[in-house]
Amino acid sequence: MDYRTYFRNYPNKDGEFGPYGGAFLPPPLIPAFKEITHAYKTICHSAQFINELRRIRKEFQGRPTPVYHCQRLSTLVGGSQIYLKREDLNHTGAHKLNHCMGEVLLAKHMGKKRVIAETGAGQHGVALATAAAHFGLECEIHMGEVDIEKEAPNVTRMKVLGATVVPVGFGQRTLKEAVDSAFESYLKQYESAIYCIGSVVGPHPFPMMVRDFQMVVGIESREQFMEMTGNLPDAVLACVGGGSNAMGIFSGFLNDPVPLYGVEPLGTGTKIGEHAATMTYGTPGILHAFKSYLLQNEDGSPTPVHSVASGLDYPGVGPEHALLRDEKRVNYVGATDAEAIDAFFKLSRYEGIIPALESAHAVAYAMKLAKEMDTGAILINCSGRGDKDLDFVVNNYGYGN
Repeated sequence: MDYRTYFRNYPNKDGEFGPYGGAFLPPPLIPAFKEITHAYKTICHSAQFINELRRIRKEFQGRPTPVYHCQRLSTLVGGSQIYLKREDLNHTGAHKLNHCMGEVLLAKHMGKKRVIAETGAGQHGVALATAAAHFGLECEIHMGEVDIEKEAPNVTRMKVLGATVVPVGFGQRTLKEAVDSAFESYLKQYESAIYCIGSVVGPHPFPMMVRDFQMVVGIESREQFMEMTGNLPDAVLACVGGGSNAMGIFSGFLNDPVPLYGVEPLGTGTKIGEHAATMTYGTPGILHAFKSYLLQNEDGSPTPVHSVASGLDYPGVGPEHALLRDEKRVNYVGATDAEAIDAFFKLSRYEGIIPALESAHAVAYAMKLAKEMDTGAILINCSGRGDKDLDFVVNNYGYGN
């Protein structure tokens, strides 16, 4: 595959990344998504829209976020040097605001009055509530009851920002059900609202839109790393649930001879319901109106999933990741709950950086990879900070060793 022209060719006009993606929508939503697609393809070429988004990123979000050398952690681990792209320093504490500001700016352009979304760990919910407050739109966030209890600080933040948080109490009461609930709500009010999907998942055009808005992470980090070291990194890592932060940083390096690693949640075991490692154990299927790899039963229904990180416990993955897996451009690997918790404490104690449990999966794999590589440099997308996870971690794992 020629990655020099990759972004012009993927997705195609039907929103397909090879055999994946598309839009398998109920008939009432087809016109609504065509409207979103047309609006996005119009404004993404608008100098006014682009300049407004650049101003927001600089003056409101605090971009560019820095790249940081983890000197003490690198010494502890031995081998390759470890660097972080500090998306945890982006306003609201994660990469999610990168696409939320773009999505809500699009909603405003379209004359919508309300934005609707799902959230798992709460970072997307907080980011969307922030963007809605900034632009003066109503905000409705659907969140599983399990995650509401687990991520209480983010629930409080959403409510303080003026969002309505809708508890989801059916099924496993986590991210997949939150998406189901948000879609159902959107179906009832699509004329006055827009569904702002929180990752590179869902029907076209959202996998494309979210990737495009997140590309800033890859563009910045490539320039910053070259300026810092004079070289490209020897490996680039990011955690993968739906896959937005990973597509963001991978986008900057797809055309470079740099190995890319997407780190999935291996949870506590290999049985159904013990992990959420879609690329490792999944097969192609359709979920939430798009085709990709899916952890599914024989009848095509999604299986139960588990991860210590609420933002990763999703039975599917973005369709672009599915294509990159098949093309062998990205290596999809994994980290267990125990490894992520260990990395959470290691990064906290050795660098003074408390990562989100999602990001800790990437840090965990990087610590192993650094030893295997022996020399060189590894760049990790530290996609979020761990404030939201502190109560859960301390209550279940204490304060570390």
